[in-house]
Amino acid sequence: MVSPPFFGRLASGKPLRNGIGRAIAQALVGEGVRTVFADVSLERVSAAIGASGRPELAVPWVGDLARSDACDALLAAAEALGEVSHFVHSASPPRREADHALAVDRKTWQEMHAVNLDAGFHLARGLAKRLIAAKRPGSFLFLTSLHAGTPRNLPHYSTAKAGMAMLVKELAKTLGRHDIRVNALVPGAIAAGGFVADASLAKHIPLGRLGEAKDLAPMALAVLSNKLSGYVTGAAFVVDGGLSLTNWFEPPVLDD
Repeated sequence: MVSPPFFGRLASGKPLRNGIGRAIAQALVGEGVRTVFADVSLERVSAAIGASGRPELAVPWVGDLARSDACDALLAAAEALGEVSHFVHSASPPRREADHALAVDRKTWQEMHAVNLDAGFHLARGLAKRLIAAKRPGSFLFLTSLHAGTPRNLPHYSTAKAGMAMLVKELAKTLGRHDIRVNALVPGAIAAGGFVADASLAKHIPLGRLGEAKDLAPMALAVLSNKLSGYVTGAAFVVDGGLSLTNWFEPPVLDD
């Protein structure tokens, strides 16, 4: 079985040591699933594959999912490997606390929506069309956010994730009759990827600690599995240590 793209797209100059997409992809190859590792950085892709339990099952792909031609290229690369039955979309540009509603520029806004929402839709639809034509089942998973429903002082990020949350429901309703399931994981404060965690945040979390990428991977495997979650679609699974039970965000401090 070919398991398809696991995306991470961060502009950090340093290779990622962790990340939710990376953790899920590594968990999948650990289960014997052939998996495409996709990122905007060859260095990060190579490092993620090298740290995998079974690197021979990992296929590298490098491109910028803010570009529509890159999405087309990734679909073509995945199709060339054989039937793609599972899809995880965890791509997102980096977030900067300075990009609040009165400061975020047009390019940053557009890029966030292009990677999170536009790429997620076009890739999922492209893969779904192939599965429908082949009369084969599928399982898609989107990484959204608690801030799909709660303001984050980063309107480009929150609105993109809110769009993804509805996209999951739209796709689940449309594709269910074709035996293609579409679900979401909703991470909380996960010290991975583009989130630079402040340790003091742990006091707001009922389980008393920040999350890690490895906290998401087992749930991702369970939701992707047609054996374990075969009657689950259009659902959003919160993995946050209880953080969503509180609301600690204050409005941003604006410059005079």
